[in-house]
Amino acid sequence: MLSLIHLSNQKGDYIYRQIYKQIKIEILLNHFLPNEKLPSKRELAESLHVSINSVNGAYQQLLAEGYIYSVERSGFFVEKLEKVPTSFSTLKSLNPNLAERSEPKKDWISFSHMSADRSVFPFDSWLNCEHKALKSKRTELNDDSSRYPQGIYSVRCTISRLLSITRGVKCYPEQIVIGGGTQILIQILCHLFPEGSKYAMEEPGYSRIYQLLKLQHADITSIELDHKGIAMSEIIKQDPNILYITPSHQFPTGIVMPISRRIQLLNWSSQAKNRYIIEDDYDSEFKYQSDAIPSIQGLDTFDKVIYMGTFSKSLLPGLRISYMVLPQHLLQSFRESEGFLMQTCNVLAQLTLQEFIDSGEYQKHIKRMKQIYSERQTRLIKELDRRFGKNIAIHGANAGLHFMCTFKTERSIEDILNQAEQEKLELYSIKRCCLTHYRLSKNPVFILGFANLPLERIEEGVDRLYRSVFGY
Repeated sequence: MLSLIHLSNQKGDYIYRQIYKQIKIEILLNHFLPNEKLPSKRELAESLHVSINSVNGAYQQLLAEGYIYSVERSGFFVEKLEKVPTSFSTLKSLNPNLAERSEPKKDWISFSHMSADRSVFPFDSWLNCEHKALKSKRTELNDDSSRYPQGIYSVRCTISRLLSITRGVKCYPEQIVIGGGTQILIQILCHLFPEGSKYAMEEPGYSRIYQLLKLQHADITSIELDHKGIAMSEIIKQDPNILYITPSHQFPTGIVMPISRRIQLLNWSSQAKNRYIIEDDYDSEFKYQSDAIPSIQGLDTFDKVIYMGTFSKSLLPGLRISYMVLPQHLLQSFRESEGFLMQTCNVLAQLTLQEFIDSGEYQKHIKRMKQIYSERQTRLIKELDRRFGKNIAIHGANAGLHFMCTFKTERSIEDILNQAEQEKLELYSIKRCCLTHYRLSKNPVFILGFANLPLERIEEGVDRLYRSVFGY
């Protein structure tokens, strides 16, 4: 056995690891018989000209992993193992369809509606708030997150005050559940509704939520829009009991639901016991021609609205901080059935957000970003009108970080997207938001986001878009 072990003089691997690896390989190759006694630590150390500690380290690792066993006063012996069916030492080639590449998109221009501009994010202010949180909130950082299934209470107090001031949401901090993204919160929420609930979403709408609900085996349908938002006549006809809507800036059309339709929805929800409205207010911070419209939740006297929000648009998507406001009877259900869940949002991120809001930095940041995004939106619309003229129609441009455009062209959506790829233009069509039966218009429709589009690149971006739409 001693002749089977050879140590390398190359740096980078500890001696005990070399011994451990070689003995393990020989055991797996059945070069050592089951129950065969290994050399004593001293014997192997002298043979290899290494310290006894190195051999002991190797034996202890093999013992911990179950390759060998020890007998008191007798030594170490090889464990009896079943034959390994395939080679243990090789890694199978990765299926090319599963391969990932993270190559930077150099010189690309983005019309993505899913991003925020990190280049203007106040990182210094955020890091200063993080430093303050680290100094003053060490107890919370050391606590097990299972103590905060809804999120840290003081953070929820801060969010509750912010929602009251900015969105007219009426709630106690106890009603807020923080989570690491809207999808996670939707999964939790589904467990609180009665079994067999029928869901309905806006068409076109947020396909990620639709796919998530399908994955949860939910009974789900889609309802087309009229000029006020989700159509009441179709709600009555299809008779769902859970509505998922984006009333403040319908995604993706940009329709802002008027008060008349909001009242209709509230009255509809009150007419049956298990009817609920999920109000996703994903980018309500950004309204340009007027003040923000108060939330439906703030009008609700029936406890039928679940308000959902996120800091992904106002801060950074990568922070993954979202929240929902539960009616009190659903909060009771959450605590009874979901209270065992671990909090999915990083504790330090929660505390930093609290400091960022309480210090006034958040509102200062929002004010600045509204100005920046408003300038980009205005410039982009001006350039689109200049370049496309009567060949473009713009919809839903009075709020949020994107709007829709319909183009008069003979080219198909696929042709335009293929050309955009060649032009190094990140572009998304309305097709990605079609859930079930939405009827596409004759002319191609695209969602143009401007959050990650600097002023100095707008003209070039529109030129690339023009070449993509018309092929020249």
